Amino acid sequence: MSSLQKAGGISAILAAGTYLFGFVLLFTLLAPAGYGSDDIDAMGAVAFIDLNMGLMTLWNLVIYVLNAFVLAVLVLALAERLRPAPVALVSGAFGLMWAVLVLGAGMIANVALVAVQQSYAVDPQAAATMWTTLTAVENGLGGGNEIAGGVWVLVTSLAAWWLGVLPKALNALGLLIGVSGLITVIPALAAAGAVFGLGFIVWFLWVGVALLRG
Repeated sequence: MSSLQKAGGISAILAAGTYLFGFVLLFTLLAPAGYGSDDIDAMGAVAFIDLNMGLMTLWNLVIYVLNAFVLAVLVLALAERLRPAPVALVSGAFGLMWAVLVLGAGMIANVALVAVQQSYAVDPQAAATMWTTLTAVENGLGGGNEIAGGVWVLVTSLAAWWLGVLPKALNALGLLIGVSGLITVIPALAAAGAVFGLGFIVWFLWVGVALLRG
């Protein structure tokens, strides 16, 4: 087993942890405040941020920034697993593209928190408007739809199936996750994002075990 394969396996398990952390925090603390809902009230959101700045900063650092870094390592490890097939380069390119988008979303999200909190102390209505605008940018990069991640896991799963380098059942799960990610671009089917996220927890763990076992 190469050191990159081992690092990729560990990174996959950490990626699953970031998703699990995100869902637990969402369902227990953030959803009651309106997060994850299209009906969220902007004024309520900025008031929540003002009271829970540390929690929201941690949330963004884990689900975006930490996830992006471990995702990049996993992408490279899976690309190595697919070599020497040319599709390894395609998989790696799409995966790194997704990691960059996730990292960008996280950086914008944390900058937005600071800007919104500072504005809230002076003009709550302006803070609400700012939050709405910056959240739209954040969602466009990595939170509102899952096209980049969907394409990456589809390409990787199809290639791994064809080359026989990962279990077929794992690849089938990857295809399901990929499709669910792509259809999040359709507003009426945005709920498929939950399938994408929850499915990825299982997929990351499974890939991690597969890479660590060699």
